[in-house]
Amino acid sequence: MAAQARALVAARWLADAVKNNRVGPNLRILDASWYLPKMKRNPRAEFEKTHIPGASFFDIDECCDKSSEFDHMLPTGGEFAHYVGNLGIGNNTHVVVYDASDFGSFSAPRVWWMFRVFGHTSVSVLDGGLKNWLTGGHPVTEQYSKPACAEFRESFNKSWVKTYEDILNNIKTKEFQVVDARANGRFRGVEPEPRENTEPGHIPGSINMPFPSFLDSTSGLERPVEELKKLFQQAGVDTQKPFWVTCGSGVTACHIALAAHLCGHPGVSLYDGAWAEWFTRAAPEHVISEGKGKQP
Repeated sequence: MAAQARALVAARWLADAVKNNRVGPNLRILDASWYLPKMKRNPRAEFEKTHIPGASFFDIDECCDKSSEFDHMLPTGGEFAHYVGNLGIGNNTHVVVYDASDFGSFSAPRVWWMFRVFGHTSVSVLDGGLKNWLTGGHPVTEQYSKPACAEFRESFNKSWVKTYEDILNNIKTKEFQVVDARANGRFRGVEPEPRENTEPGHIPGSINMPFPSFLDSTSGLERPVEELKKLFQQAGVDTQKPFWVTCGSGVTACHIALAAHLCGHPGVSLYDGAWAEWFTRAAPEHVISEGKGKQP
């Protein structure tokens, strides 16, 4: 099993690795770009035109539980191992994940979290993503050669994944803090959700920390640790106590998990069904909203 890797790597470090031909069985780069449908971007098509040299495309809508009615729910350990093994990733591979979002990072932390939940700690997010990579004048290419397959053995950490029932029970016990990464308007219930038949709002007692707040709005780089700690403090999240994260469909919640990890709290759990599942299944009184809410 590869050693624990630092959660963020700088563009300059990765550019040096690319230049010195270190991309291979011991270092793999993944473009994990994914966008909400309303953004009308095709991440795979964009990857085929422009990506970091040596990168492969990781599709979170492909590496998922296809039997679920909800988007990109976690796959089984076996499905994950098969998928990443086909991308040339073994247990000794250092994986660097990025995406091409205008934020600097959008979906990459989700894939970082997926590797960790399946027992692979040698995984990093490229700080600032493709946005910062291009700002630094580093090379991109349209050329792609499929890596040779590798064997990946997973070790699933079930305690990091929370279910609808877990969240429902927590409303009564208030044992865990629940932190939501969606935009404040969606959280409050006054801006629309991107999914059909889903009204905005939030889980009772949850705390809002919109994911862009963790990033520098100009460069897309992650904010320094002291600033991240202050953000948690200002939001009223006690990082000394356990907390769970959520969002619209389990993608941007992983920004909170990453920020917590950088602040020295690596074991944050994710409600994978997130708001998409909660709104579908919850009783009207469990959809807190300043807007329409959920009608009985």
